[in-house]
Amino acid sequence: MPSAVVVGAGRMGALVRKGLEEAGFEILGVYDIENVGELDEMAPAADVAMDFSSAAATAHVAAYVRRTGTALVSGVTGLGEQELETLRGLGNAAAVVHSPNYSLGVAVLRNLAARAAEALVGFDIEIVETHHNQKADAPSGTAKALLAAVDPAGECAVAHGREGMVGARPAREIGMHALRGGTVAGVHEVHFLGLDEEVTLAHRATSRQVFATGAVEAAKRIVSKPKGFYTFDQLMFSN
Repeated sequence: MPSAVVVGAGRMGALVRKGLEEAGFEILGVYDIENVGELDEMAPAADVAMDFSSAAATAHVAAYVRRTGTALVSGVTGLGEQELETLRGLGNAAAVVHSPNYSLGVAVLRNLAARAAEALVGFDIEIVETHHNQKADAPSGTAKALLAAVDPAGECAVAHGREGMVGARPAREIGMHALRGGTVAGVHEVHFLGLDEEVTLAHRATSRQVFATGAVEAAKRIVSKPKGFYTFDQLMFSN
């Protein structure tokens, strides 16, 4: 029986834990704010660690992975470049995957958006994301991933909303808009606006369950992978 530890006791952490148990994983421990320090030296080695907590736990999770060589599935959003660099570096110690969104549909959306951006040269691009009123970070990690998909070289300026006399829209600008309200699990839209036509790609999640399901699937796959830093797309779509 494969084993797992879960970091994050919130709603996503609870869904991930339930999914792991249903998939046949033994849960060796659940860690959150009050006991996350135990990961440094006390937590038992598992086949996979599932981190759906916050950036504040990254150092403890990293210490655990380095100590035990446990594979890591990270779904923490709102990470800065320093935390992301830490996760990438953990690929030297274990198999690691990080994604702000483990929905298979969102993975497909990223791929479609990248292909559309290549084909629709000269079209204006706007990214709109909507989440529940308790979400702490904006724009969402998924919106940032979509931005990277349509502008992989980072050549375009990003307008985070617009206000006042902004003038004509620059040709190489991508609009990024974050909506917050209610209990929306997650909506992401990529708009390609050209002369007399528009293409819109969208994904709507009706519950957090889709993210937990994808994370558990990632856990099942990464336990057999060699050391390295992986993307969710690589785990799901590569042979």
